[in-house]
Amino acid sequence: MADNGTRKGGINPVAILLVVLAIIVVIVVVFTKQQEYIAVKEGSEAPDFSLPDLDGKMHKLSDYRGKVVFLNFWATWCDPCKDEMPSMEMLHRALKDKPFVIIAVSVDKNREDIDEFLKEYNISFLILHDRKGKIKELYKTTGVPETFIIDQNGIIAEKVWGPRDWTRQENLKTIFRLLGIKEDG
Repeated sequence: MADNGTRKGGINPVAILLVVLAIIVVIVVVFTKQQEYIAVKEGSEAPDFSLPDLDGKMHKLSDYRGKVVFLNFWATWCDPCKDEMPSMEMLHRALKDKPFVIIAVSVDKNREDIDEFLKEYNISFLILHDRKGKIKELYKTTGVPETFIIDQNGIIAEKVWGPRDWTRQENLKTIFRLLGIKEDG
């Protein structure tokens, strides 16, 4: 009888090994892909990053620990962003004496578009430029605008999809709670 790598009963150990290896590879690939798409969510630590402002100065998210961070992803071509930005500016001005910072991350490619937008809307809070979209990918945003309210310890306290009017008290509950501001004032 010729030896073809099979034992009694016709089981080929090489074939079994290949099947086991294939199963392991599939499990690893599925697990890795699943990890790539896990959304950044409330209660999790905000992923740290470093981005330039419009003057080229680098800002690291972790440098703002100890403050409530309003992290907003936006674009100049986004109509809901245009609606939301004036109320963000009012919020920025109203809380300028509190441990609070607005960091607005533009995902625009063109710097000139950002400059025109900021001038038109008279924006004075911190704008960072994510020209290549890496931070947007890191945060797994689904579009713009999208906002993350981050507490003083770097934990995401609230995630907001879409625009809000940030002058309305019901939209400020998390920010006020984190800052210890009574909701009636």
